[in-house]
Amino acid sequence: MKTLVIAEAGVNHNGDLQIAHQLIDAAVDAGADMIKFQTFRADQLVTTTAKKADYQDQTTDASESQHEMIRKLELSIDVHKELLSYCNKRGIIFFSTAFDLSSLDLLNDIGLELFKIPSGEITNLPYLRCVGGFGKPILLSTGMSNLGEIEAAVEILVKAGTPRKDITILHCNTEYPTPMSDVNLKAMVNMGIALNMDIGYSDHTLGIEVPVAAVALGAKVIEKHFTLDRNLPGPDHKASLEPTELQAMVQAIRNIKVALGDGIKRVTASELKNKDIIRKSLVASEHIKMGDVFTENNITTKRPGLGLSPMRWDEIIGRKASRDFSIDELIEI
Repeated sequence: MKTLVIAEAGVNHNGDLQIAHQLIDAAVDAGADMIKFQTFRADQLVTTTAKKADYQDQTTDASESQHEMIRKLELSIDVHKELLSYCNKRGIIFFSTAFDLSSLDLLNDIGLELFKIPSGEITNLPYLRCVGGFGKPILLSTGMSNLGEIEAAVEILVKAGTPRKDITILHCNTEYPTPMSDVNLKAMVNMGIALNMDIGYSDHTLGIEVPVAAVALGAKVIEKHFTLDRNLPGPDHKASLEPTELQAMVQAIRNIKVALGDGIKRVTASELKNKDIIRKSLVASEHIKMGDVFTENNITTKRPGLGLSPMRWDEIIGRKASRDFSIDELIEI
């Protein structure tokens, strides 16, 4: 099955519809399956006095509150519909993460068939019940959580109406950028085993090697932030890929997925033509006359592999030659 690659535009549109269109174009050019934005109402998401995260203070005006920062990044219902229409036109799936109950309803009303639960909502019971009640496939991001909290969230979603088989657990670390020492990709694998559920990875590291490694470890979904330019103002640009990097990541993921194969060890079509050239046969290492006994002194192994296999060495040693053999001639019996 193809790895689902989500290009996370998030709030990197900076509230500008033209930039949002350019982000969609970049995601299409990179070969992503989906482009994801963020849907929220600042008044419902955060208090007016809430502080920003350290990384947000470093990338935005430190004097403004989190509420003031995100209020400028809200997308209206009309903009959602316009972006959905543009994605349909460009042949990519429009996707978004809702951060409050009214935003969940908005996304459901415009026809989203897949829902992403962000890490911050994994302990939000009313939110979980609402999205679980839609009965649609869910990606559950697990940053800042432990296995017990993940299990509790899954139980709520299932009781609300979403089949367990339709929930994919996304391993995630909620630091921007995530230090390599905190990635812990093995936890993704162990979550899948412990919960017996599909796994994916939402990445906040710099570069592309970690999401590619996640695919090699079994991630069925990859989500990665991207931007048009890391130097743009805004909270998430610095920890995002630029378009050429996004394209390189998608191509690497596609290559790795193909390279994983089906797990059955066999001679492949591409190497079959080399088999006889590279393997060896039993050959005469000196002139042998008919009736001479084959010994370790008069036979050896050399390429090509067109004659008797060296695996028959013990069978041949001690037998008599049925004819004369010149040096390097393939041994026959």
